[in-house]
Parts: sequence; C-alpha cells; structure tokens
Amino acid sequence: MQDNSLWLGSLRRPVKMAMIGFAGLTALLYAWLVINKIIDHEAIGMHEMIRPAGRPLVTVSLISIIATLLFASLYLSDTKGVIESKPQGFFDTLSLVTSRLAMISIALIVLVMFYEVVSRYVFSRPTLWANELSLWIAAFLFLFAGQYAMQQRSHIRIYIIYDLMPRWMQKTADCISVGLICIFTFALVWGGYNDALRRMLRMETFGTAWDPPIPGTVKPAILFIIVLVTVQAISNLIADWHKEPEHHSAADDIDETEIENIRRTLEEKK
Repeated sequence: MQDNSLWLGSLRRPVKMAMIGFAGLTALLYAWLVINKIIDHEAIGMHEMIRPAGRPLVTVSLISIIATLLFASLYLSDTKGVIESKPQGFFDTLSLVTSRLAMISIALIVLVMFYEVVSRYVFSRPTLWANELSLWIAAFLFLFAGQYAMQQRSHIRIYIIYDLMPRWMQKTADCISVGLICIFTFALVWGGYNDALRRMLRMETFGTAWDPPIPGTVKPAILFIIVLVTVQAISNLIADWHKEPEHHSAADDIDETEIENIRRTLEEKK
C-alpha cells in the first residue's frame, strides 16, 4: 500500500482509518438528528447547525464533519490521476489536498440539491437553506479549483507565440506573467484586507431566514486562497525554470485514457 503512496507513506493507513471512523461518526450523528427531527419538530435542525452555542451535539457534529472532509482530502490526495502532474513540493501537495476537497464539494452540492428537489416536489416541504448552502459550498469550490488549475498548469495559456520563443524569452515571459499575478494579489489584499477582516470578526451573515455567515467566511477566504494561488504560481516558476523547452499542440488536450475507457464501454455494450 505504501508503494502506491504519493506523499503520505506510512501515514496512509492511519489517515484512511481516521477518514472511515469520522465518516461513520458523521453518518450516525446525522441519522440521530434526522430521527429526532421526525419525532420532535423542536429538535435541532439546519438553523441550529450554524449556531452551535449551547448545543454540544451540534459542536460534535461540526467537528466530525470537518474531520471527515480533512482526512478524506488527505487520503484522496495521496493518489495521482492519469492526466495529473506529479507534485514536486509542499505547495503542490497542498494544492492536491484542496483539489480533493473541491472534488468532494461537488458531491455535497449534488446531495444538497437532490434533498431539496425531493423535499419540495415529493413531500411539498421546501427548505430554507438548500440554495444558500449550495452557494456557500460552491464559493469555496471555485476558489480551490483555481488553485488546482494553477498547480496543474491547466489555466488558460496561449502557446502560439510562446512556442516560437527561445528558452530565455520564455523564461522572461513566465517571470512577467508571475509578476503580474503578484501585483494583482498585492492590490487585492491591500484593498480588501480591512473589509475582509471586519466581516470575519463580526462573522457577517447573509441576511436571510437561514442567515448563514457567507460574507464573513467567503470574503477572507478569497484573499487567503488568492495568496495560495500566487504562491503556487511562484512555485511553478521555480520548478519549471530548468525544464527543457516544450512544444504544444491541440493533441495535448486529448485524454487518451478517457477515450480508451469510452471505447471499452461501447465494446462491452455490444
């Protein structure tokens, strides 16, 4: 098992066990909360889940959910996809971990919206929180996706002119692009730090019936993750500095593994 480990090594199994343990605890707590809600309409609901003060069960549930997401992200980041580039340092590994969290977030949004559809159209009991929760999760999903795209060098890059340049000119272009990213990040943090800090300290809410602290969490997260994206860009520049010149074509965007999987699926159906 450790031979297939990307970076966890001997910690792979303990992380897996922790992930399974916290996931099981989260499932049990969720089942308990649902059953109590069915039996007693005054029981803990989604409104209380973001207001844990004086509710130990809510606090334990939130800690369990966070731990499950953390250990799941760590464990899933220990394997590399076929088309993914291998991490070359701490920041590459960090980007892989957050990318797995973004991957899990997609599944969470699907589950939330599925719950809303069933609750609304089957039981005629629409929720007050599903749309806002999916919006909250999606905000972090897009931020983490940007960090992952930077680590994988899959952001928008125009190679028509870049491939014609000699290597020294390519390095100059890379330095200019990373410099512009740094300037943008500095301006964003300089202009938004005080506002983000103010919103976070008072944990500003959304002003709706469920009233989640979306502004108080997302605004600081934007600045923090943009800084991580910039650090990742600098890390990429350092890692790619001594690479040989690369030439790109439209064929680079073709996923041969995915094509082979589709071909195999069609053959099996025949």
